[in-house]
Amino acid sequence: MVYKKSLRLAMAQINCTVGDLEGNSGKIISSLKKAKSLGVDIISFPELAITGYPPEDLLLKAKFITDNLAELKKISRHVKDTTAIVGFVDRRASQIYNAAAVIYNGKIQGIYHKTFLPNYGVFDEKRYFSAGNKPLVFRFGGVIFGVSICEDIWHKQGPVKEQAALGAKLIININASPYYAGKIKKREEIIRRQARANRVFICHNNLVGGQDELVFDGQSMIVDSRGNIISRAAEFKEDILITDVEVPLSKARPSKNTVAITSSLPCKEKPALAKKEARAIEPIAEIYQALTLGLHDYIVKNGFKKVVIGLSGGIDSCLVATLAVDALGKDNVIGVFMPSQYSSVESGEDARGFAKNLGIKFLTVPIEGVFKAYLTTLEPEFSGLERNIAEENLQARIRGTLLMALSNKFGWIVLATGNKSEMSTGYATLYGDMAGGFAVIKDVPKILVYKLSHYRNFINFVIPERILTKAPTAELRPNQKDTDSLPPYETLDPILKAYIEEDKDLSKIVSGGFAKETAARVLGMVDKTEYKRRQSPPGIKITPKAFGRDRRMPITNKYKG
Repeated sequence: MVYKKSLRLAMAQINCTVGDLEGNSGKIISSLKKAKSLGVDIISFPELAITGYPPEDLLLKAKFITDNLAELKKISRHVKDTTAIVGFVDRRASQIYNAAAVIYNGKIQGIYHKTFLPNYGVFDEKRYFSAGNKPLVFRFGGVIFGVSICEDIWHKQGPVKEQAALGAKLIININASPYYAGKIKKREEIIRRQARANRVFICHNNLVGGQDELVFDGQSMIVDSRGNIISRAAEFKEDILITDVEVPLSKARPSKNTVAITSSLPCKEKPALAKKEARAIEPIAEIYQALTLGLHDYIVKNGFKKVVIGLSGGIDSCLVATLAVDALGKDNVIGVFMPSQYSSVESGEDARGFAKNLGIKFLTVPIEGVFKAYLTTLEPEFSGLERNIAEENLQARIRGTLLMALSNKFGWIVLATGNKSEMSTGYATLYGDMAGGFAVIKDVPKILVYKLSHYRNFINFVIPERILTKAPTAELRPNQKDTDSLPPYETLDPILKAYIEEDKDLSKIVSGGFAKETAARVLGMVDKTEYKRRQSPPGIKITPKAFGRDRRMPITNKYKG
């Protein structure tokens, strides 16, 4: 017969802010109080919950480490008969560790150091942390549980297997696992496989919230020893997931890696819990929520209130404005239409109608007079030369200047509206449509822009049908279309994905069914415009490889392989 112990487990899925040590600790303490009132036995918090994730070069500041340790002591005083697992930065001599403290009755019972330090994509943990090498387990009554941190769960031969061998029947894995489309499913598969392989329950506690380019989706979950998801927290918002779990008692003998917390569990009143349905979110809704949360947290956490957007009557600016309203509310979004002599009547009608649908403040600031003044000023230098991209980009830069002027005057932050297809190929103007404090859809390919727009219209109609169906155009010269400079997006986006996100070379891309001349031209555009991307504002990562932290290519680069 297998004897079991009923444990009430809680995972506090909180939205931490990097560097807000006191604020993050306040959220932890608040969650501890709620857990106590609900009779929780063990509560966990996300990876580096005290410092926020990723703290980056704040970790090079000795006082930052000291202050985070002081907050851990403060938190410990609030822990009574509930065991708490808190992510923090530990320091031993001259080395620091990504760590989890296991606290009970006001004392730190043990500290686990992260074993596998990710150093790829957006991760740079080997720059800062030393790796742990001790697979601790904790005896809580008759139950043995292990603690691991994020990347540790992804390795078959690692802490989970070692802790299971030491008798652990429950693994509490604290995380700051950033989002990209498809990551949630991949994460689930890993956790379920580890649970089955090691015959353990796994509590996967993930961070939620936006931090610069990154978004953390939450969706903390508990998986049983057969790999079934038995409970799941909310997606893209704070939540405390509380679940009663029947954990098998362990017969393993204590070892040097076993920390005894208490020989018997305290008797607690455990009020009934509302049942939570374990559900998965649809892929397109998942991306939309990620963008909304990332935008909200970037604006709010950086102390802004209102945003301003150049509305062209095109789909990109409409999607950005819609995301802004959903993230911040319509009273905090201003749309500015800046027509030139090349702007169509339809663009003005569409921009105005769209702004009315959203209920946002709408300004019209014509640029034709300013454009003519610039051309008059430049006439001595431009005389006798045909018009070309210089005149086109001048219009974009006038618009960028006007938006920045409004930003300076009223304290609004400018949202750039360029998408990943444009950023990839350089089909964007430095100091023009690339101007802004945040580029919301910087990592969203053009085809996905359309899908997200259709999805948002399905919820309630805001983007006029003509915007969704008309040919994309920058309207910087008569009868201009995007396809004058770029392949159709149905061709362009798959080539860009193959080259940027999958690191395929020209021959592999051509073997995938694309014309060599077209593919070579696209790759050349990507390589040639690295300098532009390096000067673009930050944007939200939603693909496996985004520009910036993920993809770090040299600007000066002669390799064309």
